[in-house]
Amino acid sequence: MTPRERLLSAIAHKEPDKVPVDLGSTPSSGISAVAYNKLKKYLGIEGVPTRVYDVVQQLAQPDDLILDRFGVDVLDIGRAFNTEDTDWYDVRLPDGSEGQYPAWFHPVRQPDGSWIAFAEDGTPIAKMPPGGMFFDQICFPYIDGYPPDYRDLPEAMGKVLWAALVHSPWDHAGEEDFWQKLREKALALRQSSDRALMIVVGCNLFEWGTFLRRIDNFLMDLITQPCEVERLLDALMEQHMATLEKVCQAVGDVADIIRFGDDLGMDSGPFMSPEIYRKLFKPRHRQLCEYAKKHSRMHTFLHSCGSIYALLPDLIEAGFEIINPVQTSARDMEPERLKREFGRDITFWGGGCDTRTVLNRATPAEVREHVLRRLEIFAPGGGFVFNTVHNILPEVPPENIVAMFEAVREFNGD
Repeated sequence: MTPRERLLSAIAHKEPDKVPVDLGSTPSSGISAVAYNKLKKYLGIEGVPTRVYDVVQQLAQPDDLILDRFGVDVLDIGRAFNTEDTDWYDVRLPDGSEGQYPAWFHPVRQPDGSWIAFAEDGTPIAKMPPGGMFFDQICFPYIDGYPPDYRDLPEAMGKVLWAALVHSPWDHAGEEDFWQKLREKALALRQSSDRALMIVVGCNLFEWGTFLRRIDNFLMDLITQPCEVERLLDALMEQHMATLEKVCQAVGDVADIIRFGDDLGMDSGPFMSPEIYRKLFKPRHRQLCEYAKKHSRMHTFLHSCGSIYALLPDLIEAGFEIINPVQTSARDMEPERLKREFGRDITFWGGGCDTRTVLNRATPAEVREHVLRRLEIFAPGGGFVFNTVHNILPEVPPENIVAMFEAVREFNGD
């Protein structure tokens, strides 16, 4: 099978010739730039810059050499943008190693050693503290309450770091010919590679409530101000549906997977009861999924961290075909249970290696055993794409990363 055929077969719940592999096709299945530098040094790779394409999470865009070495089967369409050396400039990463930032991103170092990123009007919107490895949100536009109308919603969203400091291709979304370029570059990428293609669109709902109101306020709002929550969600859906329509027109016949996002879980369970999810979010998630399926050939992918076991039946009914990152360390998210109860109905994209206690702390031999066991559980019958539980973090030893991917090769018989 080609990588694209392999991945699409897995999504169709047909066991492919090999377990398909992801690294870096989404900002929740990638690798820290700091860890990436360590990995390149360990593998003896020189002369390849470490480009931080997601500046908030400080994620590297994996180079073709790495993708080939680890047998990666899927690409982010965003990598077709920012391909010139002039699109980047040299920086020192938080650990002192070398990297590159996009030409548009210029955080300002503070006297205490922290870094702050500002909106165009000078509003501080993100901060990386001294010794930190990521940028944190510091601007919550609706923290003092809901506005009387949502005419300023795009402006408010533009002061949230996830939109203001967005990764490719969306850092070009304001350009006049963006949608034409998106199609042209996606077509070129498809013609030059036999890997599956991913388009990341977000269209978050619950998370946008937390970004705008701050999570403590928004969680209370779900109970105390449901009408205000619905008013915000309706305004967000106007924005999202307009974007989704353009995405489907531009790459709906080119991309294989469309990635939505909405972190719905904590370690201990969902942020909300299934009843609240069904009332406030499920109808809108269904609308997004139905539109994508009606107007494209893309498969629907939802990124949601945490314990979402209690919500999985509703997420499946809403139309999501793929779930990521499969946070197996959270309550009720045991791999055996997930595969047994939902393995016929949804594809697990992740869960292949625990990043909280195993990949970062275990020995290479322990990583190998852990990964082989996860593959034995998730791989049978398809419905599985190998990926870590969320991104590979800065402290992960490179030998463990290699051990993880070598275990996949071993399982696949390579």
